[in-house]
Amino acid sequence: MSAGARLAGTPEPMHFWTGVGGVRIAGDAWGDPNGPLVLLQHGGGQTRHAWKGAGEVLGAAGYYAVAFDARGHGDSDWAPDGLYGQDVMVEDLKCVVAALGRRRPVLVGASMGGGTSLVAIGEDHVDATALVMVDIAPRIEIEGIDKIQAFMSQKPEGFSSLEEVAQAIGNYQPHRKRPRTLDGLAKNVRLGADGKYRWHWDPRFRPAKRDLEKRHARLEACSRRLALPTLLVRGGLSDVLSEEGAQEFLRLCPHAEYVNVTGAAHMVAGDRNDIFGNAVIEFLSRAVPVGGQPVQAAHEPHPHHEGPAGDIVDVP
Repeated sequence: MSAGARLAGTPEPMHFWTGVGGVRIAGDAWGDPNGPLVLLQHGGGQTRHAWKGAGEVLGAAGYYAVAFDARGHGDSDWAPDGLYGQDVMVEDLKCVVAALGRRRPVLVGASMGGGTSLVAIGEDHVDATALVMVDIAPRIEIEGIDKIQAFMSQKPEGFSSLEEVAQAIGNYQPHRKRPRTLDGLAKNVRLGADGKYRWHWDPRFRPAKRDLEKRHARLEACSRRLALPTLLVRGGLSDVLSEEGAQEFLRLCPHAEYVNVTGAAHMVAGDRNDIFGNAVIEFLSRAVPVGGQPVQAAHEPHPHHEGPAGDIVDVP
């Protein structure tokens, strides 16, 4: 099943791998395949294309950056059973790691992808060298999740034009400048037989507004178990991860480093890809350098980005 035909100009996936239950997972890669592996997982409703800029920066720095569409998103298959919980996402991640030679990866995850990465490491499903969580933590804000769900649930009957699609995105992300052309929207929608444009994702998928207390407890336990270099990146304008939520995570994982990108909202990499890419490269150059030094253990103190509070830097 799919939302319709891919529009002209939609980039073809560079790779395909097989996830749980035979679901085909689409991905792109940048850089030297012999470099340290960095797996990039997007948020709910996004695609691998959200990481293109960061992937190119990582590839140019000597890393092998791989971004893939989660099941039900982009060019990956929709789940036959319509199930998109965190556990099956972790299993898909394990399949991709296996397909790439079972190398120890750096896991970089935004929102949904960050939760997947945290569970994968915190519950010993994936042996990673470092973790970068982007605008996600055990404590999240209900208002922000409600906005995401409202955005993803609008116009189930489809949009009549790309102009309508652009308007919907603009209303959801008013802090971003409107693109000069609509060409870039091709990868976000599909064209149905009825002439309507619909989002690329399976409509059965929704950002999980499940039992938040149970979710918080699970991710909190995973955060306490982290024993590898860890970086939390927050969008300063985010309505999903508050500063209080970020500080709670830093108390749970005291060795973690923290960057607050003040000019970005929840989709940090898309809003300020330049700052985001530089922050991740700076972190990885110490934690998992190209050419290979041992990854520091959690009990060895990691340098923090110094700022007004001692462990925070606000990046304009």
